[in-house]
Amino acid sequence: MIGDEIRRQNSALEESAIDPRFAFNSRDARREFAEGSPGEYDFRNAFAHDADRILHSHAFARYMDKTQVFFQVENDHIARRALHVQMVSRIARTIGRCLRLNEDLIEAISLGHDIGHTPFGHVGERALSEILIERGKGCFVHNAQSVRVLRTLEKRNGRFLNLTLPVLDGILGHNGEIESPVYRYEAANLRWEVLDERLRRCFSEPKYDAYIFPSTLEGCVVRVADIIAYIGKDFEDAVTLKIIRRDDMPESVARILKPDNRDIIRSLCDDLIRRSYGKDHLEFSPEVFAAFQQLKKFNYDRIYRCSMLREQQEMFFRSMRSLFAVLLDDVVRRDRRSDIFRRLIDRLGDEYLENETPERIVADYISGMTDHYFLKQFERRFMPIHYDYDEAEILNRIVEKYPDVTGLW
Repeated sequence: MIGDEIRRQNSALEESAIDPRFAFNSRDARREFAEGSPGEYDFRNAFAHDADRILHSHAFARYMDKTQVFFQVENDHIARRALHVQMVSRIARTIGRCLRLNEDLIEAISLGHDIGHTPFGHVGERALSEILIERGKGCFVHNAQSVRVLRTLEKRNGRFLNLTLPVLDGILGHNGEIESPVYRYEAANLRWEVLDERLRRCFSEPKYDAYIFPSTLEGCVVRVADIIAYIGKDFEDAVTLKIIRRDDMPESVARILKPDNRDIIRSLCDDLIRRSYGKDHLEFSPEVFAAFQQLKKFNYDRIYRCSMLREQQEMFFRSMRSLFAVLLDDVVRRDRRSDIFRRLIDRLGDEYLENETPERIVADYISGMTDHYFLKQFERRFMPIHYDYDEAEILNRIVEKYPDVTGLW
């Protein structure tokens, strides 16, 4: 059959392109639940399937309105989550191609790595985790939530995504907040029971995810590409917003990496590829890694902790606590008119409602919100309804907020 021939051809192309010593071959990928044989016109390998399943998920669409670092900023050139994910994918695939790794696996991990991120970036993540910790109900971390979304929350036409283990493992181990001069993978940990235990501990032990490393070299590539993608772009965005000036970059960093995002990416990727070629790990040269660390410290001191962001963070923390509290009350009271039932619980069914704590359900709902949707939900719960002189619009707003009064008209 033509389909079988094309699949054999594609398999041969993959094997000729990857380094058999270090790359993960798609034929060795396993899903949690067995699926039928591919149809006559399905020529994709397992990881290409995963990339497409992630791309067509509802959660992926919400990348478009999730903030990266700077939120509530009227400037369309500032990075949002969707742009960051595309940058990670491109950078990681470039590195992977040069090192002869599996680009389809790299792409799938890249596309899904931040899919569990909260609205308003890492500020939202910290706020949500603090709320759970204060209530004694575990904690929150976005890389574990990404796996949770793709494995158990994302459901289309009654079916879960059923992604392969290497993709989920790479997403869980992608923590780009922790830089390292050397990135090694732990192939022995590529097991479903290890993934389950790691997820359990990520949601119960704060900071546990810092100790998780990918089980494939492709996962390591995405992990380092994550920080390469944001370190220079955040600097560039801060210059655009006039939080810093370009020549504020420390001279020792500018000399090695250059004070421009394009050159920062090129310098870091070039060094990583040259130092890692033909090896079973990734590594930076000592001088480039030192500049890398200095730039990250500069970003934290001058950008992430700047007064503008601190003031926004304090207001957002208060908003998050308020919205969390009212949504939790809706779940506890089983108020099925609430959006949390209509948008999440009803879709996943009563089993989800009975097996999860109310706090974790609220965390699932809030973390899936976009920035705009969060503000809309906050406005609906805490702000008076605004009426204008259009009678039809007034009635529509009242009915939307109070569906039980529709019989009055």
